Amino acid sequence: MTWKKQIIFPKHQVLLEQMGENIKLARKRRKLTSIQVAERADISRTTLYQIEKGTASVALGAYFNVLRVLGLQNDFLKLAADDELGKKLQDIALLK
Repeated sequence: MTWKKQIIFPKHQVLLEQMGENIKLARKRRKLTSIQVAERADISRTTLYQIEKGTASVALGAYFNVLRVLGLQNDFLKLAADDELGKKLQDIALLK
């Protein structure tokens, strides 16, 4: 299987970078080193560095494992949880 490079628009890359910064701050608040988090998440320090930079090419599972180590695994349930547009589209379809 060949891998296709994901293209992220600059305005959306900012969101990934903010998420990475949030993860980095959560790690620092817990006074955990990058070595500790990487070992506990079973990833390399380089991968953790990429996560904290908001790199799009890092596997979603690696992001999840870092959040798990930080005790933030339930934040994954917040992804796409409040689908405003989808609800509006569904309501429009129900009115027809």
